[in-house]
Amino acid sequence: MTPAAGPDAALIAGVLAGDRRALAKAITLVESSRRDQQDRGQALIEALLPHTGRSLRIGVSGVPGVGKSTFIESLGLHIIGQGRRLAVLAVDPTSSLSGGAILGDKTRMQGLARAPAAFIRPSPAGACPGGVAARTREAMLLCEAAGFDVVIVETMGVGQAETAVARMTDLLVLLQLPLAGDGLQAIKKGILELADLIVVTKADLAPAAAAAARQTLADALTILRPASPHWQPPVLMLSARDGGAVAAVWSQIERYRQMQCRGGEFERRRRSQALDWMWHLIEEGLRADFRAHPAVGALLPDLTRAVASGTLSPTLAATRLLTLAQANRAPADWPPGAPEPDCPRCDP
Repeated sequence: MTPAAGPDAALIAGVLAGDRRALAKAITLVESSRRDQQDRGQALIEALLPHTGRSLRIGVSGVPGVGKSTFIESLGLHIIGQGRRLAVLAVDPTSSLSGGAILGDKTRMQGLARAPAAFIRPSPAGACPGGVAARTREAMLLCEAAGFDVVIVETMGVGQAETAVARMTDLLVLLQLPLAGDGLQAIKKGILELADLIVVTKADLAPAAAAAARQTLADALTILRPASPHWQPPVLMLSARDGGAVAAVWSQIERYRQMQCRGGEFERRRRSQALDWMWHLIEEGLRADFRAHPAVGALLPDLTRAVASGTLSPTLAATRLLTLAQANRAPADWPPGAPEPDCPRCDP
């Protein structure tokens, strides 16, 4: 397909040619908070969409300190050693106080960062829940259009609720530490039932504890319904510096891909993910429109103060604002008989 004409035609051509600088610039566009930049980024996505969908998408999750970056570098070097191209989208937590992010994951993958066949892009999570960034899906599509065979999404490592990555990847690898809890604790981890492959890391530091953790997790999986009817998640032990163990992990990933392709699960999963993505963007757009509504913006400060002071219930405040936004009316058009929206002190 011929790249689209227009001001970003050269950028589109650069992404399709696998130019890393063009890819980085394209990701910056889709991650921008500026509306004009976002529009350009979405136009890029639409132009490049026919060139996406051919990569294997792998999510890697686990608590902070489990060794995600070390694992990804070892696995990544193994992948590119087989002649494949690899992109890594690493999500770093954003400070709730300063709003900044360190974006330090790339420094832990120095060997992989120097490899010509690898591309590593750190991004701040911002306010996006679930351990991923707001535009990780779009960035993943751009990496696919750039010709990368495997795209790994590394979550920021917040714990049990980090499930969003499972809704955008083909396979979720969950890393676990030895001595991370008993069987009941394992079952309580919501992400465990979404994992397609579980790896107990740092097995060389405490082999007995790692073996016990592996058995505990394997036992827990027997009473959980697997994410795929065609696959029972294996539990492996790993020292990321052990080339043989890393090769065993990749072998399981390859076996998973083959089985899922035969069962048609890959296509079903991706169709479901596309619909999930659409609804996420709809909800995101509705929130943005709500906040941009002029009548809502005029009333919001008063209602916010009233809720904070306890003179107005959050439920009534939210109902007034939503009704106002949905009806697209100014406060003067409030329905007859309803409490005046500019009177936040009324009895909830």
